[in-house]
Amino acid sequence: MKKASVISVGNELLDGQTVDTNAAFLGSELLCLGIPVTRRFTVGDEIDGIVRMLALACQEADFVLVTGGLGPTADDLTRQALAAFLGVELELRQDLLGQIKAFFDSRGRAMPQVNAIQAHIPAGTEAIPNDLGTAPGILARREGKVIAIMPGVPFEMRQMFGQSVVPVLREACSGQVVVVQRLRCFGEGESAIAERIGPAMQRGRNPLVNCTVDHGVVTLHVVATSDEPGKARRMADQEVESLRARLGPLVFGTGDQTLAQVVGNRLATSGKTLAVAESCTGGLTAKILTDVAGSSRYFTCGWVAYSNTAKARELGVPTGLLDTYGAVSEQVASAMAQGARHRAHTDYAIGITGIAGPAGGTAERPVGLVFISIDGDGGTTTERFRFAGDRDSVRWRTAQTALNMVRLRLGL
Repeated sequence: MKKASVISVGNELLDGQTVDTNAAFLGSELLCLGIPVTRRFTVGDEIDGIVRMLALACQEADFVLVTGGLGPTADDLTRQALAAFLGVELELRQDLLGQIKAFFDSRGRAMPQVNAIQAHIPAGTEAIPNDLGTAPGILARREGKVIAIMPGVPFEMRQMFGQSVVPVLREACSGQVVVVQRLRCFGEGESAIAERIGPAMQRGRNPLVNCTVDHGVVTLHVVATSDEPGKARRMADQEVESLRARLGPLVFGTGDQTLAQVVGNRLATSGKTLAVAESCTGGLTAKILTDVAGSSRYFTCGWVAYSNTAKARELGVPTGLLDTYGAVSEQVASAMAQGARHRAHTDYAIGITGIAGPAGGTAERPVGLVFISIDGDGGTTTERFRFAGDRDSVRWRTAQTALNMVRLRLGL
């Protein structure tokens, strides 16, 4: 199986000024192509260091993808490092210089002389078009390895990768048929799911099962490799069915489906409606729901009832409940869901109350304690949760869990 390494160049990545979203994007996209990333490197703006990383990456991988260091300033040294690694000189390409000048002309500006360096690429390499900026990428081949250098600007890199680099990778893997399917799971953690599926995640298997986690959503990537398209598809299908049988209702979707999309689609097709009443999540659940195009078919309204006064006034939560049990309680969560459903005249409603932190927790009600209630046909169901992590993590896990409770209530 062909493998890849990713190199991210830039001092700003090392000192924490910039988060390396490019490496995460490339890793995800390469996985979808069936090309696993064996290692990721981060290196500063220094020629010798970049050369060493190129050498290491080429030892381990068939494809080396590099982002960053193609700008016009003195600290942009990736093209010089690639030339040193290949043992060649930089050459001025008049066609690239014309394209860079045209870029500035189209914006009514004269090209700064410093940008001329971007028209230089190592001898014997190919330029990769950049339709969104001034820095062309560079494609090099050495001893059977493919090296693609792309800008560090994320939107330029993503467009260049999809338009120009992906076809090169696919051609290089022409004898390798790879089918990738994804199962989306929620309700248990990564380790618990790994235990459920047993040896499916063992390295060296075909199909290979990889796992990623984001805000509690566990995605299983099933990668089947063969020299025949039909065989690879059958292998992936069989593995997916096996995983579904082991995981049952933990699987909520496939591909890139979100909980909000799955829940929304079921509500829409069944003609049901939903409202939300939130406290500690501050409207995040409503945001996730309405991020889905067409959510007006089923989502009616929401309340962010943060204070006790708002809970009583806006949702009709009895003050006696608030005084007796406190705002963070099963009783208040239930009353919030019931009040939202009554006032919105919906089929279902969510009630959420909790302590997102970092302050506000006590021994009896610690940070991360959350109560989520679903009111609808068949009555009110309320559950108690204790989520770990910082404020953002607690809020996201709460909102996702609320949607998952609705999913299960709908029989999905």
